Amino acid sequence: MAGFGDPITQTAFSIHENKGVFGLMLGSGVSRAAEIPTGWEITLDLVRRVAEAEGIPTQSDWGKWYVETEGKEPDYSDLLAKLATTQSERRQILHSYIEPNERDREEGRKLPTDAHKAIARLVRSGHVRVIVTTNFDRLMENALREEGIEPTVVSSVDTFKGAEPLTHSQCYIFKVHGDYKDTRILNTEDELVGYPPEFDSLLDRIFDEYGLVICGWSGEWDAALRSAIMRAPNRRYPTFWASRGKLGEKAKEISSHKGGIEIPISDADTFFDELSEKVKTLEESRRQNPVGIDLVISRAKRYLAKPEYRIQYSDLLNGEVARISESILKDEMGGAVKWSSEEFRRRIAAYESASEGFVKVCGLAGVWGDENFLRYTMDAITSLWEASQPETGGSTAFLEIRAYPSVLALQALSIALIQARRYSDFRKILDAPVWMPRDAEARVSSCMLPLVWSGSKKEVWQNLPEFERQYAPLSDHLFDYFSANSSAFLGLKKDIKETYLLSEILPAIASLDHFELSDLEAKLKGENGMGGNYVWAPVAGKMGWDHWSTKPIFERLTTEKFTAELASAGFGNGNLKAVAVAVSHIQRAVGHLHWH
Repeated sequence: MAGFGDPITQTAFSIHENKGVFGLMLGSGVSRAAEIPTGWEITLDLVRRVAEAEGIPTQSDWGKWYVETEGKEPDYSDLLAKLATTQSERRQILHSYIEPNERDREEGRKLPTDAHKAIARLVRSGHVRVIVTTNFDRLMENALREEGIEPTVVSSVDTFKGAEPLTHSQCYIFKVHGDYKDTRILNTEDELVGYPPEFDSLLDRIFDEYGLVICGWSGEWDAALRSAIMRAPNRRYPTFWASRGKLGEKAKEISSHKGGIEIPISDADTFFDELSEKVKTLEESRRQNPVGIDLVISRAKRYLAKPEYRIQYSDLLNGEVARISESILKDEMGGAVKWSSEEFRRRIAAYESASEGFVKVCGLAGVWGDENFLRYTMDAITSLWEASQPETGGSTAFLEIRAYPSVLALQALSIALIQARRYSDFRKILDAPVWMPRDAEARVSSCMLPLVWSGSKKEVWQNLPEFERQYAPLSDHLFDYFSANSSAFLGLKKDIKETYLLSEILPAIASLDHFELSDLEAKLKGENGMGGNYVWAPVAGKMGWDHWSTKPIFERLTTEKFTAELASAGFGNGNLKAVAVAVSHIQRAVGHLHWH
Protein backbone atom coordinates (compact mmCIF):
# COMPACT_ATOMS: atom_id res chain seq x y z
CA MET A 1 0.00 0.00 0.00
CA ALA A 2 1.32 3.40 -0.91
CA GLY A 3 2.18 5.93 1.75
CA PHE A 4 -0.05 8.73 2.94
CA GLY A 5 1.42 10.97 0.22
CA ASP A 6 -0.37 8.83 -2.35
CA PRO A 7 -3.42 10.82 -3.53
CA ILE A 8 -5.57 7.69 -3.93
CA THR A 9 -4.87 6.81 -0.30
CA GLN A 10 -5.75 10.35 0.76
CA THR A 11 -8.95 10.19 -1.30
CA ALA A 12 -9.85 6.94 0.43
CA PHE A 13 -9.22 8.50 3.85
CA SER A 14 -11.39 11.49 3.02
CA ILE A 15 -14.25 9.32 1.77
CA HIS A 16 -13.95 7.02 4.78
CA GLU A 17 -13.74 9.76 7.37
CA ASN A 18 -16.58 11.77 5.79
CA LYS A 19 -18.95 8.94 5.07
CA GLY A 20 -21.74 9.89 2.71
CA VAL A 21 -20.61 13.46 2.04
CA PHE A 22 -18.59 12.85 -1.12
CA GLY A 23 -20.20 12.88 -4.53
CA LEU A 24 -18.77 11.52 -7.75
CA MET A 25 -18.70 13.38 -11.02
CA LEU A 26 -18.27 10.94 -13.86
CA GLY A 27 -17.56 11.58 -17.52
CA SER A 28 -17.34 9.35 -20.55
CA GLY A 29 -13.88 8.08 -19.59
CA VAL A 30 -15.44 5.92 -16.86
CA SER A 31 -17.28 3.88 -19.50
CA ARG A 32 -14.18 3.44 -21.66
CA ALA A 33 -13.48 -0.17 -20.69
CA ALA A 34 -17.06 -1.04 -21.69
CA GLU A 35 -16.06 0.05 -25.20
CA ILE A 36 -18.57 2.84 -25.08
CA PRO A 37 -16.55 5.54 -26.82
CA THR A 38 -15.65 8.85 -25.28
CA GLY A 39 -17.04 12.09 -26.65
CA TRP A 40 -13.82 12.64 -28.62
CA GLU A 41 -13.97 9.17 -30.13
CA ILE A 42 -17.61 9.68 -31.08
CA THR A 43 -16.59 13.03 -32.59
CA LEU A 44 -13.90 11.42 -34.76
CA ASP A 45 -16.28 8.68 -35.79
CA LEU A 46 -18.88 11.28 -36.71
CA VAL A 47 -16.22 13.05 -38.81
CA ARG A 48 -15.53 9.74 -40.56
CA ARG A 49 -19.20 9.01 -41.20
CA VAL A 50 -19.87 12.48 -42.61
CA ALA A 51 -16.75 12.40 -44.77
CA GLU A 52 -17.35 8.90 -46.13
CA ALA A 53 -20.95 9.85 -46.97
CA GLU A 54 -19.48 12.64 -49.06
CA GLY A 55 -17.08 10.27 -50.80
CA ILE A 56 -13.93 11.24 -48.93
CA PRO A 57 -11.30 8.43 -48.95
CA THR A 58 -10.40 6.78 -45.65
CA GLN A 59 -7.92 8.83 -43.62
CA SER A 60 -5.33 7.56 -41.12
CA ASP A 61 -6.10 10.52 -38.84
CA TRP A 62 -9.61 11.91 -39.21
CA GLY A 63 -8.94 14.61 -36.65
CA LYS A 64 -5.95 15.94 -38.56
CA TRP A 65 -7.88 15.77 -41.85
CA TYR A 66 -10.74 17.77 -40.34
CA VAL A 67 -8.40 20.49 -39.08
CA GLU A 68 -6.70 20.76 -42.46
CA THR A 69 -10.07 20.84 -44.27
CA GLU A 70 -12.14 23.04 -41.95
CA GLY A 71 -9.39 25.10 -40.36
CA LYS A 72 -10.45 24.22 -36.82
CA GLU A 73 -10.59 21.32 -34.39
CA PRO A 74 -13.56 18.96 -34.88
CA ASP A 75 -16.33 19.74 -32.43
CA TYR A 76 -18.56 16.92 -31.23
CA SER A 77 -21.53 19.22 -30.68
CA ASP A 78 -21.14 20.90 -34.09
CA LEU A 79 -20.99 17.63 -35.98
CA LEU A 80 -23.99 16.15 -34.18
CA ALA A 81 -26.01 19.27 -34.90
CA LYS A 82 -25.14 19.04 -38.61
CA LEU A 83 -25.97 15.35 -38.83
CA ALA A 84 -29.34 15.56 -37.11
CA THR A 85 -31.80 18.41 -36.91
CA THR A 86 -33.99 17.02 -34.12
CA GLN A 87 -33.33 15.59 -30.67
CA SER A 88 -34.94 12.30 -31.71
CA GLU A 89 -32.48 11.90 -34.59
CA ARG A 90 -29.56 12.67 -32.31
CA ARG A 91 -30.71 10.01 -29.89
CA GLN A 92 -30.83 7.43 -32.66
CA ILE A 93 -27.28 8.28 -33.69
CA LEU A 94 -26.07 7.79 -30.15
CA HIS A 95 -28.03 4.57 -29.70
CA SER A 96 -25.57 2.44 -31.67
CA TYR A 97 -22.64 3.75 -29.64
CA ILE A 98 -24.21 2.95 -26.28
CA GLU A 99 -26.78 0.14 -26.41
CA PRO A 100 -25.29 -3.39 -26.40
CA ASN A 101 -26.47 -5.87 -28.99
CA GLU A 102 -26.44 -9.62 -28.56
CA ARG A 103 -22.84 -9.97 -29.71
CA ASP A 104 -21.74 -7.16 -27.41
CA ARG A 105 -23.30 -8.97 -24.47
CA GLU A 106 -21.63 -12.25 -25.39
CA GLU A 107 -18.24 -10.55 -25.60
CA GLY A 108 -18.73 -8.38 -22.51
CA ARG A 109 -18.92 -5.02 -24.27
CA LYS A 110 -21.16 -2.11 -23.27
CA LEU A 111 -21.79 -3.69 -19.88
CA PRO A 112 -20.89 -2.34 -16.39
CA THR A 113 -17.12 -2.12 -15.97
CA ASP A 114 -14.95 -2.75 -12.92
CA ALA A 115 -15.18 1.00 -12.26
CA HIS A 116 -18.99 0.93 -12.20
CA LYS A 117 -18.96 -2.15 -9.96
CA ALA A 118 -16.45 -0.58 -7.55
CA ILE A 119 -18.55 2.58 -7.36
CA ALA A 120 -21.61 0.45 -6.64
CA ARG A 121 -19.75 -1.13 -3.71
CA LEU A 122 -18.94 2.33 -2.35
CA VAL A 123 -22.63 3.18 -2.59
CA ARG A 124 -23.66 -0.05 -0.89
CA SER A 125 -21.30 0.64 2.02
CA GLY A 126 -22.82 4.12 2.41
CA HIS A 127 -19.67 6.04 1.53
CA VAL A 128 -21.04 7.53 -1.69
CA ARG A 129 -24.64 8.68 -2.16
CA VAL A 130 -24.55 11.22 -4.99
CA ILE A 131 -23.34 10.73 -8.55
CA VAL A 132 -23.34 13.51 -11.13
CA THR A 133 -22.62 12.27 -14.63
CA THR A 134 -22.48 13.59 -18.17
CA ASN A 135 -22.94 10.07 -19.53
CA PHE A 136 -26.11 9.04 -21.34
CA ASP A 137 -25.59 5.30 -20.75
CA ARG A 138 -27.13 3.25 -17.97
CA LEU A 139 -24.07 1.30 -16.91
CA MET A 140 -24.01 2.93 -13.48
CA GLU A 141 -27.66 2.16 -12.82
CA ASN A 142 -27.17 -1.45 -13.94
CA ALA A 143 -24.14 -1.91 -11.66
CA LEU A 144 -26.10 -0.55 -8.70
CA ARG A 145 -29.00 -2.88 -9.35
CA GLU A 146 -26.59 -5.81 -9.39
CA GLU A 147 -25.71 -4.75 -5.82
CA GLY A 148 -29.39 -4.64 -4.89
CA ILE A 149 -29.63 -0.83 -4.95
CA GLU A 150 -32.38 0.96 -6.83
CA PRO A 151 -31.05 4.45 -7.51
CA THR A 152 -33.03 7.64 -7.81
CA VAL A 153 -32.28 8.85 -11.34
CA VAL A 154 -32.81 12.43 -12.45
CA SER A 155 -32.26 13.08 -16.16
CA SER A 156 -34.84 15.75 -16.95
CA VAL A 157 -36.87 18.45 -15.25
CA ASP A 158 -39.84 16.07 -15.18
CA THR A 159 -37.94 13.32 -13.38
CA PHE A 160 -36.42 15.91 -11.04
CA LYS A 161 -39.86 17.11 -9.95
CA GLY A 162 -41.05 13.57 -9.25
CA ALA A 163 -37.84 12.23 -7.72
CA GLU A 164 -37.22 11.20 -4.14
CA PRO A 165 -35.46 14.04 -2.25
CA LEU A 166 -31.68 14.03 -2.35
CA THR A 167 -31.28 13.51 1.40
CA HIS A 168 -33.67 10.52 1.44
CA SER A 169 -32.08 8.59 -1.40
CA GLN A 170 -29.62 5.76 -0.91
CA CYS A 171 -28.10 6.73 -4.25
CA TYR A 172 -28.98 9.81 -6.29
CA ILE A 173 -27.80 9.83 -9.91
CA PHE A 174 -28.03 13.17 -11.65
CA LYS A 175 -27.57 12.75 -15.41
CA VAL A 176 -27.05 16.38 -16.36
CA HIS A 177 -27.09 15.73 -20.11
CA GLY A 178 -30.02 13.36 -19.99
CA ASP A 179 -30.53 9.67 -20.70
CA TYR A 180 -29.96 8.19 -24.13
CA LYS A 181 -33.49 6.72 -24.18
CA ASP A 182 -34.97 10.18 -23.69
CA THR A 183 -35.18 12.43 -26.74
CA ARG A 184 -34.37 15.45 -24.60
CA ILE A 185 -30.68 14.63 -24.23
CA LEU A 186 -28.30 17.59 -24.38
CA ASN A 187 -25.50 17.37 -26.91
CA THR A 188 -24.95 20.45 -28.98
CA GLU A 189 -22.90 23.39 -27.84
CA ASP A 190 -26.00 25.55 -27.69
CA GLU A 191 -27.74 23.02 -25.46
CA LEU A 192 -24.71 22.78 -23.15
CA VAL A 193 -24.41 26.54 -22.56
CA GLY A 194 -27.03 26.54 -19.83
CA TYR A 195 -29.24 24.23 -17.81
CA PRO A 196 -32.83 24.63 -16.66
CA PRO A 197 -33.12 26.59 -13.37
CA GLU A 198 -34.08 23.38 -11.55
CA PHE A 199 -30.82 21.73 -12.66
CA ASP A 200 -28.75 24.77 -11.68
CA SER A 201 -30.36 24.80 -8.25
CA LEU A 202 -29.62 21.11 -7.71
CA LEU A 203 -26.02 21.44 -8.91
CA ASP A 204 -25.49 24.45 -6.66
CA ARG A 205 -26.60 22.42 -3.69
CA ILE A 206 -24.46 19.39 -4.56
CA PHE A 207 -21.29 21.37 -5.25
CA ASP A 208 -21.80 23.40 -2.07
CA GLU A 209 -22.61 20.56 0.32
CA TYR A 210 -20.55 17.65 -1.01
CA GLY A 211 -16.93 16.90 -1.67
CA LEU A 212 -16.14 15.77 -5.21
CA VAL A 213 -14.24 12.94 -6.85
CA ILE A 214 -14.05 13.69 -10.58
CA CYS A 215 -13.12 11.02 -13.08
CA GLY A 216 -13.49 10.60 -16.83
CA TRP A 217 -14.51 14.22 -17.40
CA SER A 218 -12.26 16.62 -19.28
CA GLY A 219 -14.03 19.83 -18.27
CA GLU A 220 -13.52 21.18 -21.78
CA TRP A 221 -16.95 20.86 -23.40
CA ASP A 222 -19.56 21.52 -20.75
CA ALA A 223 -19.82 25.26 -20.17
CA ALA A 224 -22.89 25.02 -17.92
CA LEU A 225 -21.33 22.34 -15.74
CA ARG A 226 -18.09 24.29 -15.46
CA SER A 227 -20.06 27.37 -14.41
CA ALA A 228 -21.94 25.40 -11.76
CA ILE A 229 -18.71 24.20 -10.17
CA MET A 230 -17.05 27.61 -10.40
CA ARG A 231 -19.90 29.39 -8.63
CA ALA A 232 -19.82 27.02 -5.64
CA PRO A 233 -19.33 29.38 -2.67
CA ASN A 234 -16.93 27.37 -0.53
CA ARG A 235 -14.79 24.30 -0.07
CA ARG A 236 -16.42 22.37 2.73
CA TYR A 237 -14.78 19.17 1.55
CA PRO A 238 -11.88 18.45 -0.83
CA THR A 239 -12.06 17.93 -4.57
CA PHE A 240 -10.06 15.07 -6.10
CA TRP A 241 -9.61 14.93 -9.86
CA ALA A 242 -8.51 11.60 -11.35
CA SER A 243 -7.11 11.98 -14.84
CA ARG A 244 -5.22 9.76 -17.29
CA GLY A 245 -3.13 12.68 -18.52
CA LYS A 246 -2.49 16.27 -17.59
CA LEU A 247 -5.58 18.39 -17.07
CA GLY A 248 -6.47 20.85 -19.82
CA GLU A 249 -6.53 24.57 -19.24
CA LYS A 250 -10.24 24.75 -18.39
CA ALA A 251 -9.97 21.77 -16.07
CA LYS A 252 -6.95 23.33 -14.35
CA GLU A 253 -8.97 26.49 -13.77
CA ILE A 254 -11.76 24.49 -12.13
CA SER A 255 -9.33 22.44 -10.06
CA SER A 256 -7.50 25.56 -8.88
CA HIS A 257 -10.78 27.22 -7.92
CA LYS A 258 -11.81 24.18 -5.86
CA GLY A 259 -8.36 23.63 -4.35
CA GLY A 260 -8.40 20.30 -6.16
CA ILE A 261 -5.93 17.46 -5.72
CA GLU A 262 -4.92 15.88 -9.02
CA ILE A 263 -4.65 12.08 -9.18
CA PRO A 264 -2.75 10.58 -12.12
CA ILE A 265 -4.35 7.26 -13.08
CA SER A 266 -3.89 4.62 -15.78
CA ASP A 267 -7.63 4.07 -16.22
CA ALA A 268 -10.93 4.43 -14.37
CA ASP A 269 -11.27 0.71 -13.62
CA THR A 270 -7.94 0.51 -11.80
CA PHE A 271 -8.57 3.79 -9.97
CA PHE A 272 -12.02 2.99 -8.61
CA ASP A 273 -11.15 -0.61 -7.82
CA GLU A 274 -8.12 0.54 -5.78
CA LEU A 275 -10.14 3.31 -4.16
CA SER A 276 -12.93 0.91 -3.18
CA GLU A 277 -10.47 -1.59 -1.71
CA LYS A 278 -8.68 1.08 0.32
CA VAL A 279 -11.94 2.42 1.70
CA LYS A 280 -12.93 -1.13 2.61
CA THR A 281 -9.59 -1.66 4.37
CA LEU A 282 -10.02 1.57 6.31
CA GLU A 283 -13.54 0.61 7.27
CA GLU A 284 -12.25 -2.68 8.62
CA SER A 285 -9.32 -1.15 10.49
CA ARG A 286 -11.06 2.11 11.46
CA ARG A 287 -7.78 3.87 10.74
CA GLN A 288 -8.15 7.57 11.37
CA ASN A 289 -7.15 9.98 8.65
CA PRO A 290 -3.60 11.15 9.52
CA VAL A 291 -4.48 14.58 8.17
CA GLY A 292 -7.47 14.64 10.53
CA ILE A 293 -5.27 13.58 13.44
CA ASP A 294 -2.77 16.33 12.67
CA LEU A 295 -5.62 18.81 12.58
CA VAL A 296 -6.93 17.68 15.98
CA ILE A 297 -3.44 17.93 17.47
CA SER A 298 -2.87 21.39 15.99
CA ARG A 299 -6.16 22.63 17.36
CA ALA A 300 -5.39 21.19 20.79
CA LYS A 301 -2.00 22.93 20.88
CA ARG A 302 -3.62 26.23 19.98
CA TYR A 303 -6.29 25.87 22.65
CA LEU A 304 -3.88 24.72 25.37
CA ALA A 305 -1.77 27.82 24.81
CA LYS A 306 -4.45 30.20 26.08
CA PRO A 307 -6.82 29.86 29.05
CA GLU A 308 -9.60 31.65 27.14
CA TYR A 309 -9.82 28.66 24.78
CA ARG A 310 -11.10 26.35 27.50
CA ILE A 311 -14.54 26.04 25.93
CA GLN A 312 -13.12 25.24 22.49
CA TYR A 313 -10.79 22.65 24.03
CA SER A 314 -13.67 21.03 25.89
CA ASP A 315 -15.73 20.94 22.70
CA LEU A 316 -12.81 19.34 20.85
CA LEU A 317 -12.53 16.61 23.49
CA ASN A 318 -16.26 16.00 23.54
CA GLY A 319 -16.31 15.63 19.78
CA GLU A 320 -13.52 13.05 19.94
CA VAL A 321 -15.27 11.15 22.73
CA ALA A 322 -18.52 11.07 20.76
CA ARG A 323 -16.75 9.79 17.64
CA ILE A 324 -14.82 7.08 19.51
CA SER A 325 -17.91 6.05 21.47
CA GLU A 326 -19.77 5.53 18.21
CA SER A 327 -17.04 3.13 17.10
CA ILE A 328 -17.00 1.29 20.41
CA LEU A 329 -20.76 0.79 20.53
CA LYS A 330 -21.20 -0.64 17.04
CA ASP A 331 -22.83 -4.07 17.02
CA GLU A 332 -19.76 -5.54 15.36
CA MET A 333 -17.69 -4.49 18.40
CA GLY A 334 -20.06 -6.06 20.91
CA GLY A 335 -19.85 -9.39 22.68
CA ALA A 336 -21.99 -11.45 20.31
CA VAL A 337 -19.10 -12.20 17.94
CA LYS A 338 -17.36 -15.53 18.53
CA TRP A 339 -13.99 -15.23 20.25
CA SER A 340 -10.86 -15.68 18.17
CA SER A 341 -7.30 -14.39 18.33
CA GLU A 342 -7.72 -12.80 14.93
CA GLU A 343 -10.84 -10.91 15.99
CA PHE A 344 -9.12 -9.74 19.19
CA ARG A 345 -6.19 -8.39 17.20
CA ARG A 346 -8.53 -6.68 14.75
CA ARG A 347 -10.39 -4.94 17.56
CA ILE A 348 -7.24 -3.74 19.30
CA ALA A 349 -5.97 -2.28 16.03
CA ALA A 350 -9.37 -0.66 15.42
CA TYR A 351 -9.51 0.88 18.91
CA GLU A 352 -5.97 2.23 18.63
CA SER A 353 -6.71 3.71 15.23
CA ALA A 354 -10.01 5.30 16.26
CA SER A 355 -8.52 6.88 19.39
CA GLU A 356 -5.11 7.97 18.08
CA GLY A 357 -5.87 11.69 17.91
CA PHE A 358 -7.63 11.74 21.29
CA VAL A 359 -4.79 9.84 22.96
CA LYS A 360 -2.21 12.31 21.68
CA VAL A 361 -4.30 15.28 22.79
CA CYS A 362 -4.47 13.80 26.30
CA GLY A 363 -0.68 13.51 26.24
CA LEU A 364 -0.39 17.16 25.22
CA ALA A 365 -2.63 18.15 28.12
CA GLY A 366 -0.30 16.32 30.49
CA VAL A 367 2.65 18.40 29.34
CA TRP A 368 1.01 21.79 28.74
CA GLY A 369 -2.45 21.89 30.29
CA ASP A 370 -3.16 23.94 33.40
CA GLU A 371 -5.49 22.76 36.16
CA ASN A 372 -8.63 23.54 34.19
CA PHE A 373 -7.42 21.85 31.02
CA LEU A 374 -6.44 18.78 33.04
CA ARG A 375 -9.90 18.65 34.57
CA TYR A 376 -11.56 18.79 31.14
CA THR A 377 -9.19 16.08 29.91
CA MET A 378 -9.99 13.76 32.82
CA ASP A 379 -13.71 14.42 32.37
CA ALA A 380 -13.40 13.36 28.73
CA ILE A 381 -11.41 10.23 29.59
CA THR A 382 -13.85 9.13 32.30
CA SER A 383 -16.82 9.89 30.02
CA LEU A 384 -15.31 7.61 27.39
CA TRP A 385 -14.74 5.00 30.09
CA GLU A 386 -18.36 5.17 31.21
CA ALA A 387 -19.63 4.86 27.62
CA SER A 388 -17.61 1.70 27.17
CA GLN A 389 -18.68 -0.21 30.25
CA PRO A 390 -19.72 -3.76 29.36
CA GLU A 391 -23.27 -4.84 28.76
CA THR A 392 -24.20 -8.36 29.73
CA GLY A 393 -24.08 -11.30 27.36
CA GLY A 394 -21.51 -12.51 24.89
CA SER A 395 -17.75 -12.70 25.09
CA THR A 396 -16.58 -11.13 28.35
CA ALA A 397 -13.15 -10.37 26.89
CA PHE A 398 -14.60 -8.50 23.91
CA LEU A 399 -16.92 -6.52 26.17
CA GLU A 400 -14.15 -5.62 28.61
CA ILE A 401 -11.67 -4.41 26.00
CA ARG A 402 -14.15 -1.80 24.76
CA ALA A 403 -12.67 0.36 27.55
CA TYR A 404 -9.24 0.11 25.95
CA PRO A 405 -9.36 3.58 24.28
CA SER A 406 -10.01 5.25 27.64
CA VAL A 407 -7.23 3.23 29.30
CA LEU A 408 -4.91 4.21 26.46
CA ALA A 409 -5.81 7.90 26.84
CA LEU A 410 -5.27 7.76 30.61
CA GLN A 411 -1.88 6.16 30.11
CA ALA A 412 -0.88 8.92 27.67
CA LEU A 413 -1.87 11.55 30.23
CA SER A 414 0.00 9.69 32.98
CA ILE A 415 3.22 9.34 30.99
CA ALA A 416 3.10 13.00 29.99
CA LEU A 417 2.57 14.22 33.57
CA ILE A 418 5.43 12.07 34.84
CA GLN A 419 7.76 13.14 32.05
CA ALA A 420 6.94 16.78 32.91
CA ARG A 421 7.61 15.98 36.61
CA ARG A 422 4.08 17.05 37.47
CA TYR A 423 3.85 14.47 40.24
CA SER A 424 1.26 16.40 42.22
CA ASP A 425 -1.15 16.52 39.26
CA PHE A 426 -0.54 12.83 38.60
CA ARG A 427 -1.27 11.95 42.22
CA LYS A 428 -4.58 13.85 42.01
CA ILE A 429 -5.84 12.02 38.93
CA LEU A 430 -5.26 8.70 40.67
CA ASP A 431 -8.03 9.68 43.10
CA ALA A 432 -10.41 10.95 40.40
CA PRO A 433 -13.83 9.25 40.69
CA VAL A 434 -15.04 7.03 37.86
CA TRP A 435 -18.33 5.30 37.23
CA MET A 436 -18.47 1.57 37.84
CA PRO A 437 -21.54 -0.63 38.16
CA ARG A 438 -22.13 -1.54 41.80
CA ASP A 439 -19.14 0.48 43.05
CA ALA A 440 -19.95 4.05 44.06
CA GLU A 441 -16.44 4.53 45.48
CA ALA A 442 -14.54 3.58 42.33
CA ARG A 443 -11.46 5.64 41.54
CA VAL A 444 -9.03 5.78 38.64
CA SER A 445 -6.44 3.95 40.74
CA SER A 446 -8.79 1.08 41.51
CA CYS A 447 -10.09 0.21 38.04
CA MET A 448 -8.70 2.24 35.11
CA LEU A 449 -4.95 1.82 35.36
CA PRO A 450 -3.54 -0.91 33.11
CA LEU A 451 -2.41 -3.09 36.03
CA VAL A 452 -5.85 -3.13 37.70
CA TRP A 453 -8.17 -2.87 34.68
CA SER A 454 -10.49 -5.87 34.28
CA GLY A 455 -9.63 -6.02 30.57
CA SER A 456 -5.92 -6.57 31.22
CA LYS A 457 -6.02 -10.37 31.66
CA LYS A 458 -2.72 -11.95 30.69
CA GLU A 459 -4.26 -14.85 28.79
CA VAL A 460 -6.23 -12.40 26.61
CA TRP A 461 -3.35 -10.06 25.71
CA GLN A 462 -1.05 -12.99 25.01
CA ASN A 463 -3.06 -13.32 21.79
CA LEU A 464 -1.13 -10.40 20.34
CA PRO A 465 1.57 -11.48 17.86
CA GLU A 466 4.88 -12.38 19.57
CA PHE A 467 3.39 -11.86 23.04
CA GLU A 468 2.40 -15.48 23.62
CA ARG A 469 5.02 -16.04 26.34
CA GLN A 470 5.07 -12.57 27.90
CA TYR A 471 4.37 -12.33 31.64
CA ALA A 472 2.89 -8.83 31.30
CA PRO A 473 1.67 -8.66 27.69
CA LEU A 474 -0.54 -5.58 28.08
CA SER A 475 2.23 -3.59 29.78
CA ASP A 476 4.76 -4.66 27.18
CA HIS A 477 2.36 -3.75 24.38
CA LEU A 478 1.61 -0.33 25.88
CA PHE A 479 5.31 0.36 26.26
CA ASP A 480 5.87 -0.52 22.59
CA TYR A 481 2.85 1.57 21.58
CA PHE A 482 3.97 4.71 23.39
CA SER A 483 7.59 4.25 22.36
CA ALA A 484 6.34 4.58 18.78
CA ASN A 485 3.49 7.06 19.29
CA SER A 486 4.43 9.60 21.96
CA SER A 487 6.57 12.07 20.01
CA ALA A 488 3.52 14.33 19.50
CA PHE A 489 3.57 15.15 23.21
CA LEU A 490 6.96 13.98 24.55
CA GLY A 491 9.02 15.35 21.68
CA LEU A 492 11.92 13.37 20.24
CA LYS A 493 12.71 11.53 23.46
CA LYS A 494 14.51 8.36 22.37
CA ASP A 495 13.87 6.20 25.42
CA ILE A 496 10.69 6.45 27.49
CA LYS A 497 11.37 3.31 29.54
CA GLU A 498 12.03 5.08 32.84
CA THR A 499 8.97 7.31 32.38
CA TYR A 500 6.81 4.32 31.50
CA LEU A 501 8.03 2.27 34.48
CA LEU A 502 7.33 5.19 36.82
CA SER A 503 3.77 5.27 35.44
CA GLU A 504 3.40 1.79 36.98
CA ILE A 505 5.56 2.24 40.10
CA LEU A 506 4.06 5.52 41.33
CA PRO A 507 0.45 4.21 41.38
CA ALA A 508 1.69 1.16 43.28
CA ILE A 509 3.22 3.49 45.91
CA ALA A 510 0.00 5.52 46.05
CA SER A 511 -2.06 2.35 46.56
CA LEU A 512 -0.57 2.09 50.06
CA ASP A 513 -1.48 5.62 51.11
CA HIS A 514 -4.62 4.49 52.93
CA PHE A 515 -2.59 2.33 55.36
CA GLU A 516 -1.32 3.66 58.65
CA LEU A 517 2.43 4.22 58.60
CA SER A 518 2.82 2.19 61.78
CA ASP A 519 1.10 -0.82 60.19
CA LEU A 520 3.32 -0.64 57.13
CA GLU A 521 6.44 -0.43 59.29
CA ALA A 522 5.36 -3.36 61.45
CA LYS A 523 4.74 -5.51 58.39
CA LEU A 524 8.25 -4.87 57.13
CA LYS A 525 9.82 -6.09 60.38
CA GLY A 526 8.81 -9.66 59.66
CA GLU A 527 11.08 -12.04 57.77
CA ASN A 528 10.81 -11.45 54.02
CA GLY A 529 10.41 -15.07 52.98
CA MET A 530 7.92 -17.02 50.93
CA GLY A 531 5.08 -15.66 53.04
CA GLY A 532 5.93 -12.18 51.85
CA ASN A 533 6.05 -9.69 54.72
CA TYR A 534 4.70 -6.83 52.66
CA VAL A 535 1.34 -5.31 51.75
CA TRP A 536 0.02 -6.24 48.31
CA ALA A 537 0.25 -3.62 45.57
CA PRO A 538 -0.34 -3.79 41.80
CA VAL A 539 3.14 -4.64 40.51
CA ALA A 540 2.54 -7.41 37.94
CA GLY A 541 3.37 -5.24 34.95
CA LYS A 542 6.56 -4.37 33.14
CA MET A 543 7.92 -3.02 36.42
CA GLY A 544 7.63 -6.49 37.93
CA TRP A 545 9.53 -8.34 35.25
CA ASP A 546 12.08 -5.90 33.84
CA HIS A 547 14.53 -6.18 36.71
CA TRP A 548 17.49 -4.46 35.09
CA SER A 549 15.45 -1.43 34.14
CA THR A 550 13.63 -1.04 37.47
CA LYS A 551 16.75 -1.49 39.63
CA PRO A 552 18.17 2.03 39.03
CA ILE A 553 14.68 3.53 39.44
CA PHE A 554 14.26 1.94 42.87
CA GLU A 555 17.75 3.14 43.81
CA ARG A 556 16.65 6.65 42.86
CA LEU A 557 13.38 6.25 44.78
CA THR A 558 15.34 5.55 47.95
CA THR A 559 17.19 8.86 47.75
CA GLU A 560 15.91 11.54 50.09
CA LYS A 561 15.65 14.06 47.25
CA PHE A 562 13.23 12.01 45.16
CA THR A 563 11.35 10.76 48.19
CA ALA A 564 10.85 14.33 49.38
CA GLU A 565 9.71 15.36 45.90
CA LEU A 566 7.05 12.64 45.88
CA ALA A 567 5.96 13.43 49.44
CA SER A 568 5.50 17.09 48.55
CA ALA A 569 3.34 15.94 45.62
CA GLY A 570 0.99 14.09 47.99
CA PHE A 571 2.37 10.56 47.92
CA GLY A 572 2.50 8.96 51.37
CA ASN A 573 -0.07 11.56 52.44
CA GLY A 574 2.74 14.08 52.32
CA ASN A 575 4.94 12.11 54.71
CA LEU A 576 8.48 11.54 53.45
CA LYS A 577 8.96 8.49 55.66
CA ALA A 578 5.68 6.95 54.48
CA VAL A 579 6.91 7.18 50.89
CA ALA A 580 10.16 5.46 51.79
CA VAL A 581 8.32 2.66 53.61
CA ALA A 582 5.92 2.23 50.67
CA VAL A 583 8.86 1.88 48.30
CA SER A 584 10.23 -0.92 50.45
CA HIS A 585 6.88 -2.73 50.26
CA ILE A 586 6.82 -2.35 46.47
CA GLN A 587 10.31 -3.79 46.18
CA ARG A 588 9.29 -6.81 48.24
CA ALA A 589 6.12 -7.29 46.17
CA VAL A 590 8.16 -7.24 42.96
CA GLY A 591 10.61 -9.75 44.44
CA HIS A 592 7.73 -11.99 45.43
CA LEU A 593 6.59 -12.20 41.77
CA HIS A 594 9.74 -14.12 40.91
CA TRP A 595 9.18 -16.72 43.63
CA HIS A 596 6.12 -18.09 41.81
